[in-house]
Amino acid sequence: MWPAGDSGAVNHPFLQLLVRWSVLALGVTLATKLIMGIHCDDVGTLAAVVVLLSLFNAVLKPLLVLFTLPFILLSLGFGMLFINAFLFMLVGEMVKGFRVDGFWSALGGALIVSVTNVVISMVIGRRPRPPGGPGTGARPPAKRDDVIDI
Repeated sequence: MWPAGDSGAVNHPFLQLLVRWSVLALGVTLATKLIMGIHCDDVGTLAAVVVLLSLFNAVLKPLLVLFTLPFILLSLGFGMLFINAFLFMLVGEMVKGFRVDGFWSALGGALIVSVTNVVISMVIGRRPRPPGGPGTGARPPAKRDDVIDI
């Protein structure tokens, strides 16, 4: 199923999207089971929640991070949990059949989704690429010249 030498890494963008949505669906499902103030009626509602959360994470979250960057830095990154909780509550308001009873429930749900994402990403994580390889963004080592650039 996987190309030789790939060791299970998912390289196709559509498959990556499906994996991300599956992990998000697992996180939201766990949140509904573990947090008393989060309720999801059925699988169709769960699919709508996953798509909307993905859209918000792609569009709204970068804007919110930009505007709240000083707070995020001062809180040593914990401000990101509040942004995730806000997005969780927003989806709860927009999707019929998905209810988030309050801020603390949303914060707990966001925390569970984040932890699920981290754990699953560690389990099915990609194989690290060698430094300087294509697509890594790393530059090859600089040549040593006798000329000093000013």
